[in-house]
Amino acid sequence: MKNLCFPMAAFMLLLSCNSGLNITVENPSEFDRLEMVEIPTDKLVNLPAEKGYIVADQKGEIIPSQITYDGKLIFQADIKAKETLSYTVKTGKQPTFQPRVYGRFIPERKDDFAWENDRVAFRIYGAALIPIDGPSNGLDIWYKKTNSLIIDKWYKDDIGGVQSYHDDHGEGLDDYKVGRTLGAGMMAPFENDTLTLNENFVSQEVLENGPLRTTFKLTYKDITVNGKTFGEKRTFSLDAGSQLTKVTQEYGIRDTLTVAAGLIKRTEDDEAYSAYTENGTAAVAYEEPENEKAGKVYVSMVFPTGLERVISNTYTITHSKETHSHVLGITSYYPNQPITYYTGYGWEKFGFPNFDSFQNYIGHFSRALEEPLIIKIT
Repeated sequence: MKNLCFPMAAFMLLLSCNSGLNITVENPSEFDRLEMVEIPTDKLVNLPAEKGYIVADQKGEIIPSQITYDGKLIFQADIKAKETLSYTVKTGKQPTFQPRVYGRFIPERKDDFAWENDRVAFRIYGAALIPIDGPSNGLDIWYKKTNSLIIDKWYKDDIGGVQSYHDDHGEGLDDYKVGRTLGAGMMAPFENDTLTLNENFVSQEVLENGPLRTTFKLTYKDITVNGKTFGEKRTFSLDAGSQLTKVTQEYGIRDTLTVAAGLIKRTEDDEAYSAYTENGTAAVAYEEPENEKAGKVYVSMVFPTGLERVISNTYTITHSKETHSHVLGITSYYPNQPITYYTGYGWEKFGFPNFDSFQNYIGHFSRALEEPLIIKIT
């Protein structure tokens, strides 16, 4: 829903005086897509960036758009299979739209970082939590069943003793257990078939925050593997409407490193689903055991550049005697070549009644990565 900051008539007058550029977006796929259109701003010739941009759909209605931190104009297309839609980009001040994404550092809750869109929410742990709960380098997920942005509300109510976000009060809950694991899809070195988990992040930087995309970067303390010490950073990005958050993993290495991204398994014998497209995109999915509080939840990772193998791995933490299992997607990390992949979830109480429906979503998501929307500017 739009919240215009001044009358639409003023925008229509502005558009009539500003010829702009025509954008056509074609869906080459056999399935419908709700996807972000990305146009580098240097492709918008004769439209001065300092004046701002307005995007109108083929009905002439102004739609939400955003200039990203890395110099792209983005807007969302809800486009049917084989359909072509038309848009117009002009210069001018965009009206204010209700944000559909949000992320922030939460110093009041032991330095968490949490982020969300209108479908899903995530959390990752900061250094202030280590003295209380020990290190935790994995990704946490919050089960949402509302299109509203709820991070601030849930934290405020939980910290203030109003109600716990570990219980469902109508909007969802936090029921995912991470512990000393990779949680819902983080990456770690896997040299000699051994995971080396880092600790909680030590610094954070918000790069952008809506209305359609939120992006931030986390920096970790150096990690040592096989006697070699190197740095680690992760950049996260989440688009409106998506079930999956984008992860770009960086290691400051000089030699090739074997790495693994993993989904925690609740028992060693749990099965997981993995698949590869014809062009090599890999996906791994896992169905969380059903419980009375949360019901059924499905977690998945998608790797646009593929994987070398998918395995199950179990390890025991020496000092606590805890045993954890993962399904791991394994690949090689090369110097100066960050790995980008996606991870996220679906919930039976918010759009995914069964595992098959979520696998279908992941299949379409994977194929869409290989079949980009066809964008033409005239």
